[in-house]
Amino acid sequence: MRLLSSSIALCLCLASPALSADERPKQLLIVSFDGAGPNHLWQRSRDFARANNAHFTYFLSCTLLIPRAERSTYQGPGHKPGRSNIGFAQTKDEARERLSHIWQAHQEGHDISSHTCGHFDGKDWSAADWSAEMTTFSRVLGNAWTAVGAADSEPDGWKDFVRNDISGFRAPYFSTSAGMTVAEKKAGFTYDASLVTKGPMMPDDEDGLIRFGLPLIPEGTSQRPIIAMDYNLFIRHSGGIDNPSQSSTFEDRAYSAFRAAFDREYEGDRIPLQLGFHFVEMNGGAYWRAMERLVSEVCNRDDVACVSYKQAIPMIAERRKAKATSGL
Repeated sequence: MRLLSSSIALCLCLASPALSADERPKQLLIVSFDGAGPNHLWQRSRDFARANNAHFTYFLSCTLLIPRAERSTYQGPGHKPGRSNIGFAQTKDEARERLSHIWQAHQEGHDISSHTCGHFDGKDWSAADWSAEMTTFSRVLGNAWTAVGAADSEPDGWKDFVRNDISGFRAPYFSTSAGMTVAEKKAGFTYDASLVTKGPMMPDDEDGLIRFGLPLIPEGTSQRPIIAMDYNLFIRHSGGIDNPSQSSTFEDRAYSAFRAAFDREYEGDRIPLQLGFHFVEMNGGAYWRAMERLVSEVCNRDDVACVSYKQAIPMIAERRKAKATSGL
């Protein structure tokens, strides 16, 4: 590509005034949760979202809907029956309560998506292995109310929701193989969120599968890049060992990193910022509190939208369309 001469570039700058505040795209903040297990965190996240004009993506692990006493009904690719790296529901009552949260979150406009079932590392899996796990996810979720003895409580529309509304996927550990995207497309997923990117980036469309990635963001006094996810901060801050006595310090560090990453995009190109979390209160809940501070500060702004991945997709498409037709 030839470089424009300085005089031509200057003319273009003078002829193309900066976009006004009203013309700039909204800054998108996309918060997601992996696993989505403990019921009190379902309630907390739903209540918090409702109070702060936010919608989240919940990546479900389906073994959390299988009572532990019936764990042998699940077998992941290459593993013995009854194995899961993320555990099972302790009781049918626990699973029923979780199902109720899933349905209510769906009704509230949150994005319910797949994190497979047993939370295994799929780096060596074939397309058939991924497909088997995805099929198991759909089967377990579709039959979940009956399996926990609550068939009479299954909401109208539940099976349609499982068949048609679960459109996204994230691989456990962000660990993928060549067969994963083949299986995703076969299963009908429209987006994947298993990538890690060098800073916030717009998603790519790979033959109909939209691919998102959690960004590396600067963190701490050294500003070393880190994946924008609670677990990675937990490992850096305390070596993966809970240290609640330093919870406030870790919260402040995480919040500072999140807020600086948000401000860079908000004041710059407004690339969507993605942040990832788990249903685990690591280091005394430091990272959830940091997320809640950010969300409560920015999500009620008129020029910010705190949305799920599913909601972000048409907004990003519209932004690209507007940019293409503007000639800029």
